[in-house]
Amino acid sequence: MKLCFNQATTLENSNLVKDLKHCEKHGYDYIEIRTMDKLPEYLEKHTIEELAEFFNANHIKPLAFNALVFFNNRDEDGRKAIIAEFKNMMNMAEKLGVKYVVAVPLVTEAKILKEDIKNSCVEVLAELSEIAEPFGVKIAVEFVGHPHFFFFKQKTAYDIVETVNRDNVGLVLDCFHFHAMGSSLEDLKKADGAKIFILHIDDTEDFPIGFLTDEDRVWPGHGAIDLDSILTILKGIGYSDVASVELFRPEYYELDAEEAIKTAKETTIQVISKHFALQNS
Repeated sequence: MKLCFNQATTLENSNLVKDLKHCEKHGYDYIEIRTMDKLPEYLEKHTIEELAEFFNANHIKPLAFNALVFFNNRDEDGRKAIIAEFKNMMNMAEKLGVKYVVAVPLVTEAKILKEDIKNSCVEVLAELSEIAEPFGVKIAVEFVGHPHFFFFKQKTAYDIVETVNRDNVGLVLDCFHFHAMGSSLEDLKKADGAKIFILHIDDTEDFPIGFLTDEDRVWPGHGAIDLDSILTILKGIGYSDVASVELFRPEYYELDAEEAIKTAKETTIQVISKHFALQNS
């Protein structure tokens, strides 16, 4: 398995230039680039071509753009905006060699029928799949473990991906989100490992289901998530690609960015090395 750094882990105490420098130094294989904030900030003073040159000259490579947010159940203007944003991502992905775009469902307190949610997700993901195919980019759909997100369990998200039934549409399995709304280990055992594109590795304080928020995340292995069972199942169903550490802990934003990046790697290795050999690019 290879190691990836998700930029949320240093959201408030670093930028893309610093993240890349420290991740390269500490031997990460990949980085997930935040397109909501850190990439636009980078492009204020740099170009995509400069970023491509960095990746060409160094070991670390871009794994994913994170993220295309609130892609489903939009009005017509919202849908057009999502498609335009995604096409722009494709142009940048082609220049950088990005493999995936993480797609996040809508969050709302509006009451929408489950059938309408699923139909919208399937329709939009099928359209995005067609757009992405010529670029060789895959769409990694992330279910979010919070009651106001449209699908917050692995089983529901997997059903949507299966219904889309395209090779370039799969899942992000985030251990925090899996735990936060009580996704089932038995359901995970039934999944095809080839349809899981990215593993987000993290942990959390031991609050009840339905009350957890991203700020409750802690270093992998330092919390209440049954990571050993999740990793055992993933290995059993054939997933062994990438573990991407993603934390949103306010206390960690007070650390020096390099210390956070180094600790994130060390704690991740302690957890995954019990189940997977680490690969070198």
